Amino acid sequence: MYLYVELWKARPAWLELSNEQRGSWMGGLLAALQEQLQSGVEVLGFAANDADTPLSAGYDFLAAWRMPSKEAAQRFERFVEGAGWHEYFEQANARGPVMGTEEFVSSHIDAQS
Repeated sequence: MYLYVELWKARPAWLELSNEQRGSWMGGLLAALQEQLQSGVEVLGFAANDADTPLSAGYDFLAAWRMPSKEAAQRFERFVEGAGWHEYFEQANARGPVMGTEEFVSSHIDAQS
């Protein structure tokens, strides 16, 4: 199982669209997203980043996903790219296999510079 986190903010191209154009584009994106969801990709949640988040990454929105595998995450990345998302949004991603607490702690203890 993989965790996948996206952080993004609007590019000028998005801000130049009317609300109607934005709604239409998002509607198409959500319809296409159904295929990803049927393949085992699961939305954990979407959020607007709190303005007072300590050590904020500087992005306005975030999404957290659970993916069945790294391959599913890579298919999702191709879907996002192919949808034209990056034309409208500046984005940063993070992904990796889910760890239990002991593995999480060990990975930090064993970390190499």
